[in-house]
Amino acid sequence: MNKLIIAAAGAGKTTYLVTNALSQTESVLITTYTEANETEIRKKFIEINGFIPKNITIQTWFSTLIQHGVKPYQDYLTDKKINGMILVNRQSTQYVPATNVDKYFFNSEYKIFSDKLSKFVCLCNQKSNYAVINRISRIYKNIFIDEVQDLAGYDLEIIKLLFESSSDIILVGDPRQVTYLTHNERKFSKYKDGKIKEFIEEECKNFEIEVDEVSLNCSYRNNELICTFSSKLFPNYDTPSSNQDDDVEHKGLFFIKNEDIDIYLEKYKPLQLRDSRRKKVTNSFSIMNFGESKGLGFDRILIYPTKPILDWVLTGKTLNPTSCSKLYVAITRAKYSVGIIYDYPENLIIEGIENWTYND
Repeated sequence: MNKLIIAAAGAGKTTYLVTNALSQTESVLITTYTEANETEIRKKFIEINGFIPKNITIQTWFSTLIQHGVKPYQDYLTDKKINGMILVNRQSTQYVPATNVDKYFFNSEYKIFSDKLSKFVCLCNQKSNYAVINRISRIYKNIFIDEVQDLAGYDLEIIKLLFESSSDIILVGDPRQVTYLTHNERKFSKYKDGKIKEFIEEECKNFEIEVDEVSLNCSYRNNELICTFSSKLFPNYDTPSSNQDDDVEHKGLFFIKNEDIDIYLEKYKPLQLRDSRRKKVTNSFSIMNFGESKGLGFDRILIYPTKPILDWVLTGKTLNPTSCSKLYVAITRAKYSVGIIYDYPENLIIEGIENWTYND
């Protein structure tokens, strides 16, 4: 059974993957984009089961591609020793043709560029008559790909090839949380910005793949007020229900004036979230950038909004896809309350957000 599961923030995605993997008697590969998420999956296995069974392998997407695509089959493209991978945050070697293998795929130390890794693996698979995909499928009966919304370009081609194999494939992710992309590649570029469902429906329509948007659409982290407001960022998705109704004071979303920041921090101890390290915050309280907080949960957060984010909150002005995802991630970290820094006029009324004063 092949499946794509669209998961809401805080819906227990990791728990789902772990319990599903534990129910399998044959081999399982769980692969995810970030090392942080790999660690969280390992922790969840220990929490639920006490140990990770021998039939289950957990590794990052890059590690999977290197172990099963690059190392066994690199000779189809190069006879030189590959000295690992170099992580790049932007497109590498833009003006070198792919036929120049040494310069297109590798830096001067002959480390493969991370944004070219999946393309290299696809070429190895092609030249070896599908040996890469056959190897992966032979080793793993079940393949679970987590944070699938972060994969792009030739990563999606590999997913498509895996659907052709004999393995059962489960993809899990939240298209609203595209804060990373493995690379910026022209291939399948129309499916970036979280369009994994569209990719499955259009590019993989010849395969039997269930799209499940219900099973993981209930948040165990965010209360109803937070679920409702965060869903305004992505109106094309159903609003998640909330299973978090702890009886606490100060629930929901609030505007906080700059002059009240210290008082608010002292009273509620929220995690401060900002777009970048350039934004000055109160250093005596916990701080994270939006992207860093992905996958984590906190009782309360305080957001330092960028101007585009504030414009969206106040007027509904369209946000670019990256900012939209970052704000969604930021808001949905909170269980109980979300503060947004803004020197609001006293008569301001924004649906779903209260104006907080230190007397509250």
